[in-house]
Amino acid sequence: MNFKKLFVVPSPYTVIAIVILLAAAATWLLPAGAYQQVKYDGDAQQFIVSGGETGRTLPATQESLTELGISIPLEKFTSGSIYKPIAVPGTYSELEAKPQGAVEIVQSPVKGIYEAMDVILFVLIIGGFIGVFKASGMFEAGIQWLARKLKGRESWLIIIVTTLIAIGGTTFGMAEETLAFYPILVPVFLAAGYDALVPVAVIYTGSSIGTMFSTVNPFSVIIASDAAGVNWTNGLEMRLVLLLLGTAICIWYILRYASRVKADPSRSMLFGKTINPPAAAPLPGAETESNVMTRKKWLLAALFATTFIIMIVGVSRLHWWFLEMTTLFLVAAIVTGFVMWKGEKKFIDAFISSAEEMLGVAIIIGLARGVTIVLNDGQVSDTLLFYASNLVQGMPPVAFIGSLVMVFIVLTFFISSSSGMAVLTMPIMGPLANVAGVPAEQVVNAYLVGFGLMSFITPTGLVLPSLVMVDVSFGTWLKFIMPLLGILLAFSLVFLMLNVI
Repeated sequence: MNFKKLFVVPSPYTVIAIVILLAAAATWLLPAGAYQQVKYDGDAQQFIVSGGETGRTLPATQESLTELGISIPLEKFTSGSIYKPIAVPGTYSELEAKPQGAVEIVQSPVKGIYEAMDVILFVLIIGGFIGVFKASGMFEAGIQWLARKLKGRESWLIIIVTTLIAIGGTTFGMAEETLAFYPILVPVFLAAGYDALVPVAVIYTGSSIGTMFSTVNPFSVIIASDAAGVNWTNGLEMRLVLLLLGTAICIWYILRYASRVKADPSRSMLFGKTINPPAAAPLPGAETESNVMTRKKWLLAALFATTFIIMIVGVSRLHWWFLEMTTLFLVAAIVTGFVMWKGEKKFIDAFISSAEEMLGVAIIIGLARGVTIVLNDGQVSDTLLFYASNLVQGMPPVAFIGSLVMVFIVLTFFISSSSGMAVLTMPIMGPLANVAGVPAEQVVNAYLVGFGLMSFITPTGLVLPSLVMVDVSFGTWLKFIMPLLGILLAFSLVFLMLNVI
């Protein structure tokens, strides 16, 4: 009997469906419950406390926050640093159960697609943008040129790209934006003699390690620190050291695998499998007139690079989000169409056909949102947090910090938003640090490590859309990444525990 055929890892769509079913099962097995929430109303300059038997309002003063048991400076609310409702410690109460049945399960992916429409549209427009550049011939010519320049030095591509994306992750939370890089980098890495697993390792690992050891990322470390009532600069030195060492470990791990594959393709985890990355351009062959970098193609390459530079500056400096980013790529595609002008029909065909190739990625993103919808509608998200906080309460410092990392790993399986996790958990976990004798900034660091580690593999995050981009199975990814996660977990726990002793 061939046991391998009995244990085939399902497709990303089935993985998401299984997670949705698990989330629905949790709404039947766990009691429904919720914490009261407080939100700042800037117009009325007051706090609105919701939940419990009735809602109420409080004057926007530090005394009101103290009364609620929240140790967050008032200016964090008035300045807009904390703009989402946060949980009020000690107010958890059970509610009437709302188990999610067959109708809710079937509707959750559709609701998820509605909620994720901004991200989905972003991905589709990026697909069209890439398609227009493919039609210009710039990609093939550029890859041919790059392959010649990197001859014998392909490993530097891994080092440089991983480092740059890690910097993006640690500074402004580069995550969804990385989906735009797969169509560009997959053919480059294939041309360098690597397999399709290497580019997803470089891009996704770079983003995840940057998130795991965030330094100034406003969507994770700053929001989490604010919600825990500590200055975000507390613990910054430690996070910088962890970022440098963690990135070095990831680069070493990828280089080790990539060099093995380049020397002997049969040692690739994808050997013998038919891989058709939907976004990949044809591999370069012999140099011909069609793939030589002409002046027009260099102009298009400059336009291509400028588009991404504008996106990074817009997100990191101008507070851009999906509306602005999507508009940028749409405008850049139109400008490119005029520069390479081959007629309106060819432009439209190139844009639409390439956008269609990204449809699977877009659907996966929407389906993953269905998990959060089931948990929220079933009112068990706060129940999971309540049980988790009770689990670590009263532990000695070293055991507390180690257990806290594990708690965040579990919670991230259900809550894949870094800012959502921060505002949900930090007001509850932050005060527990005082009881355990642990500095509050170490709770923030534990959140970053737990969330960051799980982000490498959680089906509700971006890993499944990324794998669809390169046509690599989730099972292959787990086989590749799990040893690295073991190394990073051990390395991080040692640092965290040493800092609380």
